[in-house]
Amino acid sequence: MRLGGVFEPFRERNFSLYFAGQTLSLTGTWFQNLALSLVVLDITGSARALSGVTISQFLPMLLLSIPAGRIADRFRPRTVLMTTSLVSAALVAVLAMIVASPDPALPAMYGVIAALGSAQAFERVAAQTIIFELVGPRAFSRGVALSTVTVAVSRSIGPGLAGILFQAFGAVPGMVVNSVSFLIVFGMLALIRVERFYPRRISGAAERVPMLLFLRNRTIATLLVTNVFIALLALNFMVTLTSVVTIDFDGGGAAAGLAHALNAVGAIIGGFVAASIVRLRPIMVAVALVGFGVTVLINAAAPSLMWFLIAAPLLGLGIGFYNSVLNATAQLAVAPSNIGQMMSLMNIGNYGVVPFGALLLGWIIDLSSGRVALAIGGVAALLAAAWVWWRVRRDRPDPAG
Repeated sequence: MRLGGVFEPFRERNFSLYFAGQTLSLTGTWFQNLALSLVVLDITGSARALSGVTISQFLPMLLLSIPAGRIADRFRPRTVLMTTSLVSAALVAVLAMIVASPDPALPAMYGVIAALGSAQAFERVAAQTIIFELVGPRAFSRGVALSTVTVAVSRSIGPGLAGILFQAFGAVPGMVVNSVSFLIVFGMLALIRVERFYPRRISGAAERVPMLLFLRNRTIATLLVTNVFIALLALNFMVTLTSVVTIDFDGGGAAAGLAHALNAVGAIIGGFVAASIVRLRPIMVAVALVGFGVTVLINAAAPSLMWFLIAAPLLGLGIGFYNSVLNATAQLAVAPSNIGQMMSLMNIGNYGVVPFGALLLGWIIDLSSGRVALAIGGVAALLAAAWVWWRVRRDRPDPAG
């Protein structure tokens, strides 16, 4: 590890603008997501109904990830991001009007959330694809690792403030904050200087690596399968953490926000640790999974809300390190012109299977508890670590890259 190079991507003005815009946008999204989760729980009292929010948001990402990857590789990601930011701002404003009604209709909420998820399918792939253009090949792996820190930073700021805002004024202000954040992102993207982009060849149809070549590559196939498995059983923290706090320990909105915020503090540290690794190898994914599994199990064993909050940063450390290592390893496995295609496949796991995991874990929580759902995720991570180690213990050349 070399700590001095961690902040190398920030020497690029374009990356700093991108980082700031993504952090603001994701912070606004946490305002919205926490408010929605608490509204749905207040209306229904059911974790399965809460999982409906996740299903509506992420199912479009499963359906649209592959087309999103093709677009990100054929067009400038900056153009895609500017378009999705404006569309998302409008959709969130509509969602705020629905929530503001005296009797919010769940089907209408789910419909708008699904439309928002469709826009995010293109936004998430483009947000990863643009990193190479912002920082170039030398700082690329660090740029990818630091991009996951934006998620953690937003989680450290958003949920706590969102919980306080929700308890003081209700759900609508959180929606307004998110809508405004998308407009700020549009402004940040407009300030990025295209002439300072590092060249990344835009691939045509004949230049794209065939999908079968991706799937036949041992390392890539291992990363993709692991990503889906962990996303399905271990990464639905909006459902599990919120349920543990509000259902298992009878906490309120502020406690739920605090749990997510403390979790994110650890994730920031985990992201920076991953960014300090000079050369990422696929075997590091197995190491990250062990740490992730252990920290999840520690949180699942918490006997009270106080101990759960104390352990939350440790869980965040495991999440941040795992996500950063996995995403950086995946992008380094392919040529720059095929990053969009690779990340579209990764996003099937990152987002596309989340609805099925949310439905499964919501059912488990309703039958048992949130802590049982967390424990299942921890065991899944340890099993995945053993499988990854067996698959990639000898580094192999990547024909897709």
